[in-house]
Amino acid sequence: MGLEQIATAMERVASVLRRKPQAGLREDSPATAHWDGGLRTRVLSDTGQAVATDMPVELGGDAAAATPGWLLRAGLASCAVTRIAMAAAAEGITLRTLEARVTSRSDARGLFAIPEADGRPVPAGPLAMELHVRIGAPGVPAERLRALVASTERCSPVTCAVEQPLPVALHVDVAA
Repeated sequence: MGLEQIATAMERVASVLRRKPQAGLREDSPATAHWDGGLRTRVLSDTGQAVATDMPVELGGDAAAATPGWLLRAGLASCAVTRIAMAAAAEGITLRTLEARVTSRSDARGLFAIPEADGRPVPAGPLAMELHVRIGAPGVPAERLRALVASTERCSPVTCAVEQPLPVALHVDVAA
């Protein structure tokens, strides 16, 4: 879809949401992970899209697919790029370059529930994450591009989910 079509689609949806805020509330498409043996999974969407995961050999996997943690970083990077592209389209900025790279630092002790020496738990998730954005648009000043990127952070769903974690309700069904 081109720049103008993206901007038009966004304005159409924003117009509806301004008039009917309740139209913005919806159930998100679930992700259903199926165990494929070993440490491999196959994650399916309701529309049939699929993603495979596996763990590194050092952790008992076959390293045959991306790890779930990498998918988290990929989700953050792709969501940031998508939201920045949306903002650029809304402002009529034609991008030449746009990429995001997400890095993180983790402590594997958390994955194995191994506490600190003083007994404090070690988090299983990333201890820190960084989002690096590279952006370029002919004739657009660098400060405007930096401001564009900064303005999208609070509107990026995955960034918000990572920065403002929410409780996950656990439901367990035991199969026969």
